[in-house]
Amino acid sequence: MAGGRAEGAEFLLPLALSRPHDAIASARSLLSENPAPAEASIAHQAWGIGLRQLGDIPAAVRELQTSVRLAEECGRPEREADVLATLGATLGRAGRSREGLASLDRAVDLSRGALTGRVLLRRADVLLVLGRHHEALDDLRSAITRLRRSGDQVWEARSRNYRGFIQLALGGTKRADADFAVAEKLYAATGQEFEYAEARQNRGLVAYSRGDLPAALRYLDEAGRRFAAVGVVWPDLAIDRCGVLLAAGLTAEAKAEMDQAVAQLEATATKRGELWFAAATAALAAGDLDAAQDRALRARRLFSAQRRAWWSVRSSMVALEARYQSGERGDGLLRRVQEVARRLDAVGASEASAAHLLAGRLALAAGRPKTADRQLELAGRSSKDAQPMARSAAWLGKALRAEARSDVRGMLTACARGLDALDEHRLTMGATELRALATGHGVELASLALRDALRRDDARRLLVWGERWRATALGVPPVRPSDDEQFVGELAALRDVVRRLDADPDPALEKERRRLEKAVRDRTHRAQGGATGAVDRFDVDELVGALGESVLVELIEVDGVLHAVVVRDGRIIRHPVGSLEAAAVEVERSRFRLRWLAHGRSQRGPSLDVIGARLGDAILGQAQELLGDRPVVMVPPSRLQALPWGLVPALTDRAVNVVPSAAVWLRARQVRPPTERRVVLVLGPGLSAGRTEVMNLAKQYPDATVLADGDATAENVLRELDGAWIAHVAAHGTFRSDSPLFSSLRLDDGPLTVYDFERLRRAPYRMVLSSCDSGLAKPVGADELLGLSSSLIPLGAAGILASVVPVNDPATAPLMVALHDHLQAGRSLAEAFAAAQAVARDDPAAVAAARSFVALGA
Repeated sequence: MAGGRAEGAEFLLPLALSRPHDAIASARSLLSENPAPAEASIAHQAWGIGLRQLGDIPAAVRELQTSVRLAEECGRPEREADVLATLGATLGRAGRSREGLASLDRAVDLSRGALTGRVLLRRADVLLVLGRHHEALDDLRSAITRLRRSGDQVWEARSRNYRGFIQLALGGTKRADADFAVAEKLYAATGQEFEYAEARQNRGLVAYSRGDLPAALRYLDEAGRRFAAVGVVWPDLAIDRCGVLLAAGLTAEAKAEMDQAVAQLEATATKRGELWFAAATAALAAGDLDAAQDRALRARRLFSAQRRAWWSVRSSMVALEARYQSGERGDGLLRRVQEVARRLDAVGASEASAAHLLAGRLALAAGRPKTADRQLELAGRSSKDAQPMARSAAWLGKALRAEARSDVRGMLTACARGLDALDEHRLTMGATELRALATGHGVELASLALRDALRRDDARRLLVWGERWRATALGVPPVRPSDDEQFVGELAALRDVVRRLDADPDPALEKERRRLEKAVRDRTHRAQGGATGAVDRFDVDELVGALGESVLVELIEVDGVLHAVVVRDGRIIRHPVGSLEAAAVEVERSRFRLRWLAHGRSQRGPSLDVIGARLGDAILGQAQELLGDRPVVMVPPSRLQALPWGLVPALTDRAVNVVPSAAVWLRARQVRPPTERRVVLVLGPGLSAGRTEVMNLAKQYPDATVLADGDATAENVLRELDGAWIAHVAAHGTFRSDSPLFSSLRLDDGPLTVYDFERLRRAPYRMVLSSCDSGLAKPVGADELLGLSSSLIPLGAAGILASVVPVNDPATAPLMVALHDHLQAGRSLAEAFAAAQAVARDDPAAVAAARSFVALGA
């Protein structure tokens, strides 16, 4: 009778892993009936497993020790073996690996058949924690064979899940994915909800290893929802999300994720160390070097006490990298990094290449060329199936080695191949933000090539390499389904909340705003890229032919110094300009003066002519002398994008197109106007001067669609803007430096953000944004821009007129009317804007307004 009841209690064991809260409640209920030892042993074992899943390891160990004692009393070796295996795995996860392995070895001796497979799996778990991957694989191969023969689907799934995880750690991505896929099907068939969630999480790790970050984020999101559904907070999920967010360049989000995980630290001793390690890597990426070193050392102490060599040496590497980034150099640090690199090689850790790269840098700094050569050679190793980020890092090692050997050709080849690999990486992502952030990984490769061009005084080469890694995110439209109903609904809800916040600054509404912004941003980050291999290469000869009588000036920063590369009449000339920081100071001075005048304040102080002359000298230097009276295409670096070009005396009274790269200008020139010359005029709320402006324009364009007075809603505006010939929007603008893709134009139902604009199938051919700050963008990544006007470029806008400082609305209205007069006469946007400024000659506020706008595109 007791044996039959024990068999009836067996359902508690799979339940403990699938729904731990339910299993604990059922075990308590069963034990209240004073069951026989065998049945009681199962109940205590299930209770212990449930507690372990919920993070209460000390209580779990106590329950499992009671279960072992009861198993011994009932005289059933298989029962004792099963509990000993559970206890051993739990002790191993608690950092008591020696006791855990002893318990598991005893369990192996007591077990037979399928039970041996179950025990081997749990021993493999402890070996995995210790970083003894190959021993763990041996146990798992044997376990899978036994369990498959016996038809034990749940335990076969668990064994495959563990084997997949180890294969992944050893670089076997395809083998890992195959194991996870089988495990997933088996978990689904047997109703193992918790473990199915874990399998989805592991599929996310495979996607991450392949460099497919959007897919990785989607898998991890799904796993999080499934863990929450069974009432489990799983620390591994935070750790894995941290890794993916860091690879995506979202360092602030990764650090916030780990700061929260550390603050809520109630994990097992095993997971505590892993959480500290992930938190250290996040802090390092975010530039919080003190926190990185502190957390890495905490993790290393825990791992060392637990005899987890694989984890311990990886923690040491994070601490050493933090010391290097803090400015430490010298032979002592070099020796320590070399030792850690050797140990990372020995345990097969992926961080080994980064360690050799750091050792190579230190050796170069210390004047040890032979050591540097060897370390950089090791850093340049890469397998054929490595993900793009890893290949790029390897090419950086090769480039640095070639540079140290004075092998210029080899260095440039490595730089090009490394940037190609990063192109592959960034194009897997559909979100503009992630593509832009991903370029940060290529800064050093691009800088090596730029320095070489500068050493040779080769202006053509400098231009080519300057273009290679500039504004690349604007070369491909974002991937975002316009019919994604949930996404559209979240944007609409956000508009409503922000509109209500304007009237009532309620903390609850502010909290809802933050929640909705996070939901919108997260959803875009999961968008899959669809342009792999579709990178257009910049062609200097094409540029020269397209310029005609125009002059192009591209400002390129190398090691903090600005250089102006001038392309005119087929010739390419370089002029050194000066410090980038000095130029940035003059830009801010000029913007401050324009803001001052826009608000009607005193005109005392330097005149706009004086400020403009200083600005021209700081950003163009002698290159101003080469402009003549020709049209100009200006290509500033991202840090100088907020520059009011109209203030520079050498650029007044001429057509000036401003673009983030020469390649963007070439693409904008190729955009053809729509066959239907449809004009759209939009008036946002709260603009009295804007009403006059729009009503006057409506007289100029009698067939125009006018959206105002409640009709200027987001959906109406987007529908009319899509594919329009000319669009003019008079609405309050807001630039969000904290989150530039939430920069917006205020419409009747709330803000129209960049995320809304990116839903357009095609941006208007020409667009005029007469609102304040509509031309601002945030520099991110290597040399990328995120903002309202810049988002329209990859969507097919040929030209955009926007302001880079706040403007005086009444003073702006006559300028806008004159602009459209010249557009109707057939002039380009830049030509029309240059001619329109004549109406502002006698009014200081109007002059300031005119100087505050820039013509973007072609």
